[in-house]
Amino acid sequence: MATRHVTPPWDYLREASSSSLESFELSRLNHAANLRKEIAALLDQWIEEAAEALLARWLRENHRSRQEPSQPLDILPEICGPTVTVPPAEPIAVRPGQHEHAIRPPRRSAAAR
Repeated sequence: MATRHVTPPWDYLREASSSSLESFELSRLNHAANLRKEIAALLDQWIEEAAEALLARWLRENHRSRQEPSQPLDILPEICGPTVTVPPAEPIAVRPGQHEHAIRPPRRSAAAR
C-alpha cells in the first residue's frame, strides 16, 4: 500500500472564495473519514488473522496432549464441571446511612493538626 502525499494547491487556496474553501475543507474531511473507516476495517482484519494464527500455533504445540487419552480435551478446568454447586448468596440487611460511617475516616482533634 503506497502512501500518497499531496501538496495543497496553495495558489488556488489563496485566491479561492469562502464557499470554495468550505468545499475543499469538506472534501478533505470526507477523505479523512473514509481513510479512518478503511484503517478500522484493516485493524479488525489484522486482529482476527493474528488470533487465528495464535490459535493454530496453540493447537499445533498442544497436539501431543490432544492425542493422549489421559488428558482431558476441555480447555476449561475440571472444576467448572456440572458437579460443582455454588450456594446462593445470603442477603445482608443494611440500614440507610450505615455504610457512610465505615467509609469516612475518623476526625482528627484540633490538637493533632
